Order: sequence, then structure tokens, then C-alpha cells
Amino acid sequence: MTVIDISPSVMQFLLAFIVVAPLLGAVAALLPAPPGLKGRNPDQAVLRHGVTVTGAVLIAAIVLAIGFDHDHPATMQATTDISWIPALDVRIHLGIDGISLPLLLLTALLTFLCALYSYFKLPAGPSPKAFVALVLVLESGTLATFAVLDLLLFFLAFEMVLIPMYFLINRWGGDQRQAAAWKFILYTLLGSVVMLLGLLLIGLKSGTFDMVALATDNGRGLTTSVQVIAVLAIGLGLAVKTPMWPLHSWLPDAHTAAPTVGSVLLAGVLLKMGTYGFVRILLPVAPDGMRTFAPYLAAFAVVGIVYGSLACLALARTGAKGDLKRLIAYSSVGHMGFVLLGIATMTPTGVNGALFANIAHGLITGLLFFLVGAVKDRYGTADLDTLAGATGAALYGRAPRLGALLAFAAVASLGLPGLAGFWGEMLTLFGAYSPAEGLSRPVFRTFMAIGAFGTLLTAAYMLIVVRRVCMGEHAPHSPLSPDEQAPQPADGPVPSGAAGPRTATTPQLADIQTYEAAAWTPLAALTVLAGLWPAVLLGLTDPAVQKLLAGGKS
Repeated sequence: MTVIDISPSVMQFLLAFIVVAPLLGAVAALLPAPPGLKGRNPDQAVLRHGVTVTGAVLIAAIVLAIGFDHDHPATMQATTDISWIPALDVRIHLGIDGISLPLLLLTALLTFLCALYSYFKLPAGPSPKAFVALVLVLESGTLATFAVLDLLLFFLAFEMVLIPMYFLINRWGGDQRQAAAWKFILYTLLGSVVMLLGLLLIGLKSGTFDMVALATDNGRGLTTSVQVIAVLAIGLGLAVKTPMWPLHSWLPDAHTAAPTVGSVLLAGVLLKMGTYGFVRILLPVAPDGMRTFAPYLAAFAVVGIVYGSLACLALARTGAKGDLKRLIAYSSVGHMGFVLLGIATMTPTGVNGALFANIAHGLITGLLFFLVGAVKDRYGTADLDTLAGATGAALYGRAPRLGALLAFAAVASLGLPGLAGFWGEMLTLFGAYSPAEGLSRPVFRTFMAIGAFGTLLTAAYMLIVVRRVCMGEHAPHSPLSPDEQAPQPADGPVPSGAAGPRTATTPQLADIQTYEAAAWTPLAALTVLAGLWPAVLLGLTDPAVQKLLAGGKS
């Protein structure tokens, strides 16, 4: 069933346009604007160009989804297959199925919302031209990662996002941005070098780099020892990007230093590239190797779930001087742990849960980083103690709509039933209860119990954050004495309408602005929709996952 019948050639064009248009837009952003499009302000003109290009890509992605044959989501659609480097049998092979389509839509949506937000709230830094160009290159690389079906093209797309993200952190970030950017690039590049060796091993031993042919072969052309080496090498590179504990330490620094839109894109789409690689490449291409490493992958995943939650609890406690952006970053380590646990079960239930949790995390954590960025803009700090102890009536009293939306995003993140975060974690735990044949049930049920305990820890730290940031903490007396008053931001006095020293009558903060509502409402609405109607997403992923795990047979 297709909502609108679109010819295969138009579908091919749409997918190619989605991948290439942001790259062409990035080049155009760096060129001088045509006389008629300069407007009064050249900076605003280039930001408007970013909104236009990302908007066109989002529209094309929506049309592609409308024309997608939902009766056959396991079949690769909108495919293009052109020989590129005949000597190596490298092909420009593009296509989408029920696994990649939701990630394509998520990437297009989040990048458009970031471009829209930046039009009104550009982060402090160098040229807006460079900012827009970098965001568009980042979008192109991420979309290509989810659309290509050749191992070497996958690697090139996977690497393409590193440089723009490095510069976004390094040039538009906050405190400690240079150290965070270097840590990000070094970790991911080292992981990628090892991953390339694994991809070359598979391609040379099997005689093809085509991911569809490799998935259909289902590892039959590769010996078990080759599969084990390939999974170890490729899995290491993917685990760094995911990020899996203990290869996660670049993530909190990168998130804390990154500008708001950088954090949204990093959490919302870049982390998904690692888990997508596990599902698209390792599960179907090297099943024996995956079965060997699955218990270890699951063990690292559940340690990450508990570790991330404990780190968040430590940051959330009174007097810890915890940074709210850093806390959300550590929560991502825990959430991606659930995704890895689902993949490690090697069952349709677990892998579907992992893919659902991927999308839910992109929506919810993207919204959380938008909100935390807005709170930091208003208060001049993301320090939890300052937000909780020196803000009078806190967000509920000073910016009630902003406080309510932050509380909504927090309870969605902790997995409240009826919201998107619930289904991915639940299906992942069900998958761990009954793992694939050949995997130890007692071991995976132990992992399931640890993962379930992690959900309780997640609820604990998220509720503490809501209580402290949205409700504040009662001071022993009011008004505050001068030495207890809220500190001014490092860059000068608090702007009008933002938080100043608390007095007996607490001044109001600017509540949600129109442009903020436009950027955030789609994420909140989709979080509710995915929670109440999970079949929309699972109906796409399940047939494709079943085919993938069955060795290309529907």
C-alpha cells in the first residue's frame, strides 16, 4: 500500500536529491548571495538559505515516505545502482527499507528544526556562512549513511560527518570547546580506522562490498574466524560512535561544550549511525561473529545503562555543581545501552525495540537539548545548583510553559507509558528475556533484570531534575542576603527578562517564544504519537528486521 502512487524513477530522484541537495546547498552557502537574495542583512540571508535547503530536503523525505510501499517495507525501494570504481567493484548503490526510512525522516526533521532555530538564535561564533555550510554537510553525510548500500560508501558517509561536527564544537561551542572537539575527533577517527579494516576484510573475503548481496548471503561465504575478526573490528568503530561504555567518555565533554543545535544533532542523529551499522551490517553479514560477541555486547550495554544513570544521579544531587547539559549527555549513554542490548538479543523483538528506542531517543533527547539550551540562554548558566537554589519560584513560577515542556520531556525520557520512550525499552527487555537460539537464557535474563533496574534509576534522576529545576528548592529565608544572590553569567550582566538576583518578588523570565514553539512542537507531538500509536513505526521496521535476521528471506 502506498499513500500516493509515485513512479520508481521519481522515487530514485527523491532519494538522490535528499542525499545530494544539502551538499550543493553547503557550497551555495559559501558563495556570494545573488543581488536579489541578499536582503538587508547578509547574515540573515544565509541563515534563510539554510532553512530553505533543509526544508526542501524535509519535504522530499516526506514525499518519499508517502510514496514508500508500506505493504513491502522489507524490500529495498527507490534504489539507484551505478558502477563507480569498477576495479574495486564499488558502486553508488542507494536504497531505503523500513529500517532506514524512519532514520532518514528523523535526520531531515531535526536538521530543519535546528536550521529554523538558528535563524532566530544563532550561536555566538564566526561567520554564519560557515555555520550553515557545516550544518548542511553534516546533514548530507548523515542522510547518506542511512541511504547507501555499499560498504565503502557507508564508510565515507560515516566519516563525512566528523569534520563539520568538530568545527561546530570548536568554533561555536562554549567553555572547554577545543579540548572537547579534539577528544571527539580523536576517539571517532581511531574507531573508524579499525572499522575500515573490518569492512575491507568482509569485502575482500566475500568478493563484494554490496550490502544487499552480503545480507542475502547471510555470512555463508565467510568463515567463522573471519566473521569474528570483522565483528570485533567493525563493532569497535560503531561502538565509539554509539557510544558504548567504556568508549563513551568523549560524549559528555562534546555535549557540554557544543552549541544547542550541535548537541541536538549529535544526540538526535549522529549517535544513531553507530547502532544503525550494527543492524544493517553486522547482524545480517556476520551472524556467527555476532553470536560470539552478543553476550559481551549485552554486558557492556547493561553496564552502560547503570553507569549512565548513576552518573546522572551524582550530577543531580545538591551541591554537586552538576551541569544540566552534561547530565542529559550521560543519560544518552544509558539510553543507547538499551539500544545495544536489543541488538545483542539477535531477536526480532529485541532489534525492533532497539530501532524504536533509537527514534524515541532522537525525538526526546533532541527536545531536551533544545530546552536545556533555552534555560541556559535565560539564566546564563546550566549549573543545577544555581538553577535550583537561586531562581526563586523556578521554572514553573517564572516561565511556566517552558517548565511544563521540560517536565514533559523528562518523563518521556524516563519511559512513561503512553510516550515514545516506553516502547523501545519494553521491547528490548522482552527480547532479552528470550534471546536468539544459541545465546544463554539465564545470562540474558540477568541482563534484563539489570536493565530493568536501570529504568528505575532513570526515573529517579529525571524526577530529581524536574523537582530541582522546575520547582526550585526552598531557601531558609527570603529575600536572599547579598552573598547568596545568584551569580551573574561570565559574559556580563543578565539581560532584561532573564534571571537576576532573587528578591521578595521574583521577576518573570521570558517564556517560550514563537520561534521556539515552532522548533519544539513537532518533537513533542511525535513523542506522543509514537507512544500512543507504536504500530506506525513497528509496522515499518518489523518485516525488514525479520528478513534481515532470516538471511534475506522474507
